[in-house]
Formats: sequence, structure tokens, C-alpha cells
Amino acid sequence: MSIFRSEDELAALPASERIRYRLVGADCRYHANDNIAEHIREGELEELRAEVAAKMQGVLESLVIDTVSDHNTHETAKRVAKMFIEEVFRGRYVPMPSVTEFPNFSRLNELMIVGPITVRSACSHHLCPILGRVWIGILPNEHSNLIGLSKYARVCDWVMTRPQIQEEAVVMLADALQERVKPDGLAIVMEADHFCMHWRGVKDDDTAMTNSVMRGAFLKDPNLRREFLSLLSKKTHP
Repeated sequence: MSIFRSEDELAALPASERIRYRLVGADCRYHANDNIAEHIREGELEELRAEVAAKMQGVLESLVIDTVSDHNTHETAKRVAKMFIEEVFRGRYVPMPSVTEFPNFSRLNELMIVGPITVRSACSHHLCPILGRVWIGILPNEHSNLIGLSKYARVCDWVMTRPQIQEEAVVMLADALQERVKPDGLAIVMEADHFCMHWRGVKDDDTAMTNSVMRGAFLKDPNLRREFLSLLSKKTHP
């Protein structure tokens, strides 16, 4: 990967190798929960989807599943590839959604809470689903940028649709919101069910994970932190 390749040589490579070549050349990390959209060129996602489908077909064959005569699995490899690239891991491959920012003309400086926002992710250890809810607390200042309510959900979806561990996911979400809103205080709480525990392993259906990130005023002011936590919607499932 350290050897320089011409554009013609790169064009002969599979899409995954071309993208990886650019990432390594730029000294850019490409962990499971990283966004790599900057290094993907037009048309390469379609190539990547076909590549994943071909390799997924090999996985099915190695699992001794007859995808020729079994009508239920005949197109499974293609469906899984589309799901990975365009849906459940989409946050790796596309830029952050457009987020319109508005100046805080009214100089709002009171606590605001958004949530619960339903989020869907996947465990990077087993690629099992993570289904949960997120609450976001914002303490703006006169210099903060305000964003529309739906934009919080869009940013959450962009961060969460990657293979994750929950502890890192909430930090990445906090970083994305801090950069755009620039509040005096930012708080995030996430509660989620992990199917790597429900579906396999210990098979425990009752365990959920809750974690939080507190920044700025929420970290320094215990009264503000208590107010935020006391105003959260009831966190237990109905």
C-alpha cells in the first residue's frame, strides 16, 4: 500500500482497495465507526456494494446454504450488501447531512432538551443490532448556532449508522454537535438494547446499557446536571 500507484493502476483495482489506498496515503484512520466519505469517489459505492455482495455470496456458500434452489436466499447476498452500504452502515460512507444553522438572535440561554430520539446501530464485535434512545441537553449562549429539531435526529442517525460500541458512539455524537451548535453546555444520555447479549452469548433479554457525556456547564454545574436528568422522559420501556 505504500507504493505509489497511477490512476490507471488504481482503476484496475477493486473499489475497496482503491479507497483503502487513499485512506492509507492520507494517513487517515478507517476504524469501523469512522466516516470515510471524503475518500470515496463518484460511482465507487455502487462498486463497493457489488464487491460486498460477491463476498457475502462466498460466506453463504461456506455456511453450506443452497442459494440456487432455495428461493428464500437466492438474492440474500445482494440484499445484505445493499443493507450494509445504504442503510445500517451508511454513516461510514456518506458525508454529514446538511444542517442549517441559525444565529441565536434572541440570545436564548435556557436549558433545552431534545428526545427521546430513536437510534439504530450495530455492535462492532458481532455486527448485531443495537436499538436505543438518545436524549440531548443544550445550554446555548448568545454566540451559539441553533439547528432545527429534526436535524438532531439526522445527526444522530449519521453517527449511529456504523458498527459501534456505545461508549464511543455518544462521544462521537457529542463532538459533532459541539462543533456545530457551540453551546455553553452539552449533555447526552443514551439507553440501548444490545442484541449481542439478547440473541447470543448470555441471551439476557432484560439488560440494557445507559451511558452519558457531560460537557461544559453540565460538567461544572451539578444543579444544571440534576435538572437535565430530572427532566428526561421515563427511560424504562413500556
